[in-house]
Amino acid sequence: MQQSAYVLVLYYSRQGSTEAMARMVARGVSSVTGFEARLRTVAPISADTEQTADAVPDDGPPYCSVDDLRHCAGLVLGSPTRFGNMAAPLKYFIDQTSDLWLSGSMIDKPAAVFTSTSSLHGGQESTLLSMQLPLLHHGMLVLGLPYSEVGLMSTSSGGTPYGASHWAGPDGGRALDDTEAQLCRALGRRVAQTCARLT
Repeated sequence: MQQSAYVLVLYYSRQGSTEAMARMVARGVSSVTGFEARLRTVAPISADTEQTADAVPDDGPPYCSVDDLRHCAGLVLGSPTRFGNMAAPLKYFIDQTSDLWLSGSMIDKPAAVFTSTSSLHGGQESTLLSMQLPLLHHGMLVLGLPYSEVGLMSTSSGGTPYGASHWAGPDGGRALDDTEAQLCRALGRRVAQTCARLT
């Protein structure tokens, strides 16, 4: 039996906001016929940049493997903001993908990014751009959100043309609002639709 085509939704989440976004992105992916979303996360790391968690998480999605990346039709990458950049655990994982770069395994696969911040102007756009850089080095086709998504013009919290974003509030407790959730779904749908056009 042939395995279904999937879009990998790979994220790191500390307080749950980025995970909530990932689940909305996955819903968008799954709305496209012929594609399923594969949710994966990465383990936290120590100050010595060593993985600190067990090989299998206690709950939630499994940790991502290089093979999850190798065989995906597309990728949507998510991280909370850390001083205007992606979180170290996600960067640590990406830094281990040299074999995929050497083999060209990710070339021409559609990709997109999403982020969550505790303050409204806490580096959403710079974080999204920082996550796009390794995707470009891998030769991926980086997608954003077009302004045909009306939420981009009406949002008062998250949402950028560079990717989906969310304002979680100082304590991380602010839930996704309707516009943020809709833009997350639109991002996942766009990646899956682009995958479909390329097959």
